[in-house]
Amino acid sequence: MKVSALILTCNEEINISRCLDGLDWCDDIVVIDSGSTDATVEIARARGARVLHRAFDDFASQRNYGLREGGLRYEWVLHLDADEVVTPAFRDKLLALSVDPRLDAYRIPSKTMLFGKWLRHAGMYPSYQVRLGHRERLRFKQFGHGQREDLPPERIGTFHEPYLHYTFSHGLTKWLEKHLRYAADEARQIAAQRRQRSSPAANLFATDATGRRRALKGAADRLPLITRPFARFAYVYVVRLGFLDGAAGAIYAMMLAVYEGMIAVLTFERMRSKTDPNNLFSAENERE
Repeated sequence: MKVSALILTCNEEINISRCLDGLDWCDDIVVIDSGSTDATVEIARARGARVLHRAFDDFASQRNYGLREGGLRYEWVLHLDADEVVTPAFRDKLLALSVDPRLDAYRIPSKTMLFGKWLRHAGMYPSYQVRLGHRERLRFKQFGHGQREDLPPERIGTFHEPYLHYTFSHGLTKWLEKHLRYAADEARQIAAQRRQRSSPAANLFATDATGRRRALKGAADRLPLITRPFARFAYVYVVRLGFLDGAAGAIYAMMLAVYEGMIAVLTFERMRSKTDPNNLFSAENERE
């Protein structure tokens, strides 16, 4: 299979070279940059990538913009973030992939890396996302802080070889700052669902791993808010055997618990607020 690669960036000069190194076999790479002020764009162009600029609103819109406006050469597109790296094994299996004409996309697992170590247990491997899809038939929709594919499940296959995700490459402080923004998005969604009582029942017995993971997340969204951080730590560190990943596993489990705590606090604030949930901080921002 020949593919184009679509990469999202914003101030990723410490990651973009490593990401592009893993794509040295790909002759069609498009970067969608959302306002980098470092050397990201210069590095990408020097490495032969085409760079488009779009102000960031959400991940789904960025990826869909690239699919529409990127002038992608090949029918199949590999979607990456700058902190994600394709391995030689991934490359070989992708190039050898024979596309099933009944499919429009493939879900792919990733390996979460921390302190140079693969979090085999705490990282919830294998956790799948749709990252390979047909240029015309795959589109994304925003969900919480991330994106999901806008396709029926029967049109999605599974590509089993993982890529590497260096999610902590900017440091733990930056990870927490970023996840505070993510927590605000998650809180907005959870509060809206609770007000409307519209959260669907979780199908914990879904036949595919992605369906089960999403069902588990849906079930977690209905837990009492105070239990979320404790439940997340127990699940990652004990149930998923995160303790076997040593210090890295313990730190990651604690960070996920902090993230869940942020979601719980911000959801509580939104549920108590009598203002428009989409403008919760407008008055405060005006004072600042």
